[in-house]
Amino acid sequence: MKKIFVCLLAIGLSLTFIPEMKGEVNSSGNSTLNSYEVKKIVNRLEEIKITAKSKLSPPEKSKLRKEVLSISERLRQPGTVVYISGGALILIIVLLIILL
Repeated sequence: MKKIFVCLLAIGLSLTFIPEMKGEVNSSGNSTLNSYEVKKIVNRLEEIKITAKSKLSPPEKSKLRKEVLSISERLRQPGTVVYISGGALILIIVLLIILL
């Protein structure tokens, strides 16, 4: 009986962890940016921030907005994200209290 409970518990806990792989491969083939690329991107963001946007036409503003969004997506580091539901977290805590 105890082995069945432990097996069911292990199966239940393994199903509560759902990894989500996020990643975008840049043009060089790897998903990480080196420090030179990051500095270059940050400098471009500073240039965009300094520009007088009131003198730009609407298509130019739209183009700049899209560029800023693509840069911000590129700067986010892709990685593995693990989501744990609230019920699973409470279950884990209760089981740790009981077993320890």
